[in-house]
Amino acid sequence: MQLEPVIAINKVNHYFGKGRLRKQILFDVSVDIQGGEIVMMTGPSGSGKTTLLTLIGALRSTQEGSLKVFGQELNGANPRLLEAVRCNIGYIFQAHNLLHSLTACQNVQMSMALHKEVPEPVARQRSEAMLKAVGLGDWIHYYPQELSGGQKQRVAIARALVSHPKIVLADEPTAALDKHSGRAVVELMQSLAKQQGCSILIVTHDNRILDVCDRLLHMEDGRLSLLNAVPAQA
Repeated sequence: MQLEPVIAINKVNHYFGKGRLRKQILFDVSVDIQGGEIVMMTGPSGSGKTTLLTLIGALRSTQEGSLKVFGQELNGANPRLLEAVRCNIGYIFQAHNLLHSLTACQNVQMSMALHKEVPEPVARQRSEAMLKAVGLGDWIHYYPQELSGGQKQRVAIARALVSHPKIVLADEPTAALDKHSGRAVVELMQSLAKQQGCSILIVTHDNRILDVCDRLLHMEDGRLSLLNAVPAQA
C-alpha cells in the first residue's frame, strides 16, 4: 500500500496584486513529495520557486487548488492548523536570518520556542548537540558576526533540524558559499535529514549539488515540470 505523500499539490494557482495589477505567478502546479525524499527545484529568478516554497511552508495562504501537507489541506485552513503545520517544518533561508544579538546556540534554540512541551534546559541541550553534529561544537557561544559564511549556514541548518521536523524547506542554501562549503552544507543536510527521516525540498541555482537529490523539478514562468534525469556532478 502506497503511503500518503508528505506534500501533495494539485492544480495550485497563485496571484500577486489586485485589480488591474493582479498578476498570476503559479499556473496549475501539481506535484507529490514522499516522506524521506530529497527534491531540488531549479529555474530562473522570478519563476515562482520561492513563492511555492512559502506556500508549502504555510508562510503564505493558498489561493486556488489543493495543497496538502501531512494530509492537512492548507487552502482555507484556520490559523491554528497553519501554526501546527509550521511547527513540523524546518526552514533554511538564503541569508541565514540569524539574530546578531544571540549566540549560535541561542539562535538554534529559538526554533524550539514553538514546542512549549520541551523544557528550556532540554531545548538548550538539544541545540548544543545539534551544533556539535554540524561541526560547530567549538563555536556554540559565538555570535553570528564572529562566524564565516559557511559556519552561519551550518547554524541555520542546525536551527532547522533541531526540532526534528518532518519537512525541511531550503531556499538557495548554498548561494553565498564556495564550491567546497556549498557541497558540504548540502551533504550535511542530506545526512542529518536522512537520520531523522524527513523530506527535503531545496530551491537552488547551484548545478554542483544537483546529484545529491532523489528527484529534480524545474520551474519556468510559474509552471512546474519534472526533469527525467539528475545531472552528474561536473
